[in-house]
Amino acid sequence: MNDFDHAGLGAMMAEVARSWTAPTDLDSTLHAITQAAVELIPGAGSADILTISGRHKFRSLAPTCALPADLDAVQARHGQGPCVEAALDGEVVRSDDLENETRWPEFTREAVDSGVRSVVSFRLYTRTHVVGALNVLAMTAHAFDDESVAIGEVLAAHAAIAIITDRREVQLRSAVVSRDLIGQAKGMLMERFDIGADQAFTMLTKLSQQSNIPLAKVAEKVVDLGPDRRH
Repeated sequence: MNDFDHAGLGAMMAEVARSWTAPTDLDSTLHAITQAAVELIPGAGSADILTISGRHKFRSLAPTCALPADLDAVQARHGQGPCVEAALDGEVVRSDDLENETRWPEFTREAVDSGVRSVVSFRLYTRTHVVGALNVLAMTAHAFDDESVAIGEVLAAHAAIAIITDRREVQLRSAVVSRDLIGQAKGMLMERFDIGADQAFTMLTKLSQQSNIPLAKVAEKVVDLGPDRRH
């Protein structure tokens, strides 16, 4: 990173990190990260975050413009490209000159036609069923150097933490809802059949096992029946 103020870089990244500590939603946090990638990485023209879940369900998150999302769609269509490789197999995947790139021919052709010459992608370690990559594009060849990679790795780590935190919050909210439903269902069964709490819970678990339906879903059905109806 020639002629770049390292002290200034530290100050900028500290300011970015402070801005992420305020309560916000996942989308806003990821937009802040991709925007920071464009602002902090010299030569970067655009950025986004690609996630892959389930049976190769691709999503472009927080694109700074339409271009990264368009190229993610190309990679989803062909199942190849730097973002896919980083998300699934690599840590950092970089191409300094796409006009001479041979690893992903379909992606490269469309990227070069769009004016993109350099790309670097950073794997997100989410430790969930979702994998992803922070992707940074440049319109000039040899736009990224080792310091660019170092900055990108820090931003990718923040993105991964944001995704993990959001996933845990969703799971926690789901667990709270399930607990409340089970509690309501137990109360209804206790009143309906004049039984104790343990017996009511045993009844719910047996219904779950016999019907092969998750316990929370069984509880939801019991609650939907209402207090005055019987099975």
